[in-house]
Amino acid sequence: MVFKPMASSTPVSPRLPAVSSTRARSILEAAGRLQILVLGDLMLDQFIWGTVARISPEAPVPVVEFERESFMPGGAANVARNLTALGVRSELLGLVGKDSAANDLRRLLQEHGIGCRRLLEHPARPTSVKTRIVAHQQQVVRIDRENREPLDADSVRWLSRALKREVPRSAAVIVGDYGKGVVTQGLLDALKPLCRRHGVWLSLDPKPVHRLDLGGLSLITPNRKETFELARIPDETRNTNPLHDKNLLAAAGQLLEHQRPALLLITLGELGMLLCQRGRDPFHIPTLAQEVFDVSGAGDTVIATFTLAIAAGASPLEAAMLSNHAAGIVVGKIGTATVSPGELLASFPRASR
Repeated sequence: MVFKPMASSTPVSPRLPAVSSTRARSILEAAGRLQILVLGDLMLDQFIWGTVARISPEAPVPVVEFERESFMPGGAANVARNLTALGVRSELLGLVGKDSAANDLRRLLQEHGIGCRRLLEHPARPTSVKTRIVAHQQQVVRIDRENREPLDADSVRWLSRALKREVPRSAAVIVGDYGKGVVTQGLLDALKPLCRRHGVWLSLDPKPVHRLDLGGLSLITPNRKETFELARIPDETRNTNPLHDKNLLAAAGQLLEHQRPALLLITLGELGMLLCQRGRDPFHIPTLAQEVFDVSGAGDTVIATFTLAIAAGASPLEAAMLSNHAAGIVVGKIGTATVSPGELLASFPRASR
């Protein structure tokens, strides 16, 4: 275990700072002057909305009566969408196919003000599309159309050259790994020294489905399940107080010891977040969500908000609290949602006079 022993047995760290709406506003204003580069698996999220009034006579399944459909940028594109929703300039780097889904995705990116000059069109891979069928505000089923094979060497070289042009212009880089083949070891090996050379913050949302060397990153943001998979420790016991969850703390310590990120932020759903750093006590940030309608894309909101905050000069705890507030807002919405500056600022208390 690499954490210092905790001096207190209280369920929430007593040193959690109070972040006022004034401080949150200053962080967002500073972030608005920056560009953040987003790299990773791009997707088109399709939502088919309807109602269910009967069960099919052909099989015991609900019949969804179609009402409408909508499309949103998904995967790493949703991370970029979260950044622009909060007023931060974002440039997107990734891969699409030569198909109609790619055209739809480009149109959406332009509508949301997301930079998409660095998208590689691959003739042999389709644009990843996730179709969610939603009835009465509940997902009924999801259909995935994608190629999850690792990216070929020529495409990795193309993306690596694009990184050399974009990283020096960026205050931070976010890697969205969804296990669809774009994030490879070769690409990470090109990116990490580039970020170190230019002093650029590097965040990654990991996917343990493929083993990558994650050493030397500024931030990784796994959820509980991903934390145990990355640490290769079984999740055998659970405590509703993360600071007293020895199993979770052991897994976190394992990641800090072997992957050595500057910061580890573990998202814990209804239990909030755990912020971990080598040589320091972990901090538990309780969730602020009042109602949870849909957790789709909540992790994208967390990594986007944390990274923009830290790039704008926030402390790790301030960045974690901003991302916790943002996540608490988006899970109360249906679909892969974002949070606006007004919504985020309204969730913080006014500074006392």
